[in-house]
Amino acid sequence: MTLKIEARTADGVTIVSCSGRIVFGEEATALRDTLKKLLGSTKRVLLNLSGVTYIDSGGLGTLVGVYSSARSAGADIKLTGLGQRLRDVLQITKLATVFEVYDNEQQAIAAFNRGGA
Repeated sequence: MTLKIEARTADGVTIVSCSGRIVFGEEATALRDTLKKLLGSTKRVLLNLSGVTYIDSGGLGTLVGVYSSARSAGADIKLTGLGQRLRDVLQITKLATVFEVYDNEQQAIAAFNRGGA
């Protein structure tokens, strides 16, 4: 299954919804390219991964790389919609301490607005 990426804006936050698999190759490249393009015009990105069925090490590497690029450019990326399996992967890889993860879009948007990023 390929990765579907849709972007929309709510309360000044760009929400990127992903569904499918984030795996090394075309999917990870498409996600990276989409996020890099968006980060040229916005500093607040929320990645909704509720539709993601699988992520491999290449997909995780893409998330970390884009997150690092965003932070160094003064932007912020938060995550929401993580299934239990993805939460487990972030715990095991210690990436749960890197990313800010929220239970739903409303909480994440509120966090952006509180932080004034």
